[in-house]
Amino acid sequence: MRQLELLAPARDINIGIAAIDCGADAVYIAGPKFGARQAAGNSIEDIRQLCSYAHRFGARIFVTLNTILYDDELEEAYDHMLAVQEAGADAIIVQDMAVVDMARNGFGGRKADFRIPLHASTQCAIRTPEQAAWLESLGFSRLILERELSLEQIKAIRDAVSCELEFFVHGALCVCYSGQCYLSEMIAGRSANRGACIQACRSRYDLADASGKILVRDKALLSLKDYNLKDRLEELAEAGITSFKIEGRLKNISYVRNVVRDYSLALDRIAVGDFVRASFGSVAGGFTPDTSKTFNRGYTELFLDGKRGRWASADAAKAMGEEVGSVVSLSRDKTSVTIRPIRKGLELNNGDGFSFVAKDGSVTGFRGDVCSGSTIRCKAVPEIFVGARLFRNINAAFEKELERQACVRTIGVQVSYGFALEDGGWRLNASARSEDGREVCERIEAGTQQAQNLDRMLSMLESQTCRTTGHYRFSLGHVDAPEGLPFMSAAFLNGIRRSLAEKLAAMPCRKRDILLRNPEDAVIGKFPQKDATCQNNISNHLSESVYRNAGAESVSPAYELTHEAGAELMRTRYCIRYELGMCPVHQGASAVGPLFLLNNGRRLALHFDCRNCEMTVREAD
Repeated sequence: MRQLELLAPARDINIGIAAIDCGADAVYIAGPKFGARQAAGNSIEDIRQLCSYAHRFGARIFVTLNTILYDDELEEAYDHMLAVQEAGADAIIVQDMAVVDMARNGFGGRKADFRIPLHASTQCAIRTPEQAAWLESLGFSRLILERELSLEQIKAIRDAVSCELEFFVHGALCVCYSGQCYLSEMIAGRSANRGACIQACRSRYDLADASGKILVRDKALLSLKDYNLKDRLEELAEAGITSFKIEGRLKNISYVRNVVRDYSLALDRIAVGDFVRASFGSVAGGFTPDTSKTFNRGYTELFLDGKRGRWASADAAKAMGEEVGSVVSLSRDKTSVTIRPIRKGLELNNGDGFSFVAKDGSVTGFRGDVCSGSTIRCKAVPEIFVGARLFRNINAAFEKELERQACVRTIGVQVSYGFALEDGGWRLNASARSEDGREVCERIEAGTQQAQNLDRMLSMLESQTCRTTGHYRFSLGHVDAPEGLPFMSAAFLNGIRRSLAEKLAAMPCRKRDILLRNPEDAVIGKFPQKDATCQNNISNHLSESVYRNAGAESVSPAYELTHEAGAELMRTRYCIRYELGMCPVHQGASAVGPLFLLNNGRRLALHFDCRNCEMTVREAD
């Protein structure tokens, strides 16, 4: 049986617990330091508590240690590795190859004592079979693939390696190949590889030609729509993906609940035959998920089919939300807006948030204080105009539903009873088996009184058994009662169920196997390139030694250390020329000269590698 793992993001312990409750098989979260989102750190104690909660359901916790490290941070990073391991983490997610070295050799004279899997972060920009095979040779148990891959490319990597493969299926998209964007570092000295990205790709730019003529003015030309592959999960599973990852470690709890529940239901539909979910338990109650009502910039499947498309969210790098209609009239003071709804039966709610693109191209938002029919009353919105397309980016009623209608996750337990009359008294054997395979039993004296109404006693036995206690959902299995049944009160039967629950809780939930490759046993393969460049993000002596020992003829330091003049700041499959209908290869457009992005006096040069169908961004001379 092949496991299907839904991997959810968590900014903090509360969001992590909510993700587990809504059906996540695993959660990824940062510890106190070294996570690629500086604003999402958590204490070791919180990691410990989250691990304890997740492990009730056989779910897993992966801790991000996916920044590049400097030499003076290595000892602290090694301490961090050991601390999250001791707290119960099931794996760590890694970008810097120094972590591989420390897992293999220890650090500072301390012997290696690291025994949980290493997962190669998407920041490693894994997009070829050769890269994948080399990383596997270092001892990685899982590879988190580049987002811009097609199904065929995923299959090629699957054929090249035997370790687990993970792929993003939902959420925000970096325009650049992961781990190889240096625009934030160049502009502000804030490294994306150190968790401090300023999201320059969401900024607004002018597009100019070599003469300075403005071809496009004030658009978020590097901003992509959000990923949504909910309808492609089965194809990804068939291609060899084990873990389906949701982006969003800076997102709020309602976002995580909604998206996790939606994708969990989708995975349940394909977890049949050769596939099984990676954790245990089922989710009941809660809400009806709808990802159109949660933060998004519009959705795309990007390059999954190996074809180019229109992927940009150039008009709005922020979430526009679902389109609700167009403005047909305004009050004179612009505090009352009437719309023509986009569909019949559309309901607006007091407190809904709305957005629109103003005439100057900027995105403007406002809150609907009172919504009645197709009329919205609000504070004055000077920028709004008749004809504006209106979007709802906060659905107040849906947000309340997410908050109030909490999901409940339980482990299924089947209870069987055997009754026997011995020496004038009744003896009861109650045995319980949980869906993960734990077995417990109770042997109880059930008194001397026989039940006069057998059907009524059986009905009470079933009703008092088929209940939820703690996080266990009990059901009735076989009842062996050849000599009838004793009379048993509801309190007596409830006590049996509670005792069985306590015994189950004293035993750890059986986790499904997760691949563990020990870096100490790894036979390191040859680095697939001649030279290790600044794009390999080598920022310390241990990382350098990994590349040199793997046969790299030369090793260049990370961009963050050198700010190498003329370096590629981005390489991306996304192409501005194609997006604007200016591609000479795919769209037959006339060739144009050099193009530049302009922002606040800064000039970025675009280069088009048509042979590889990629675009690069560099600082202009």
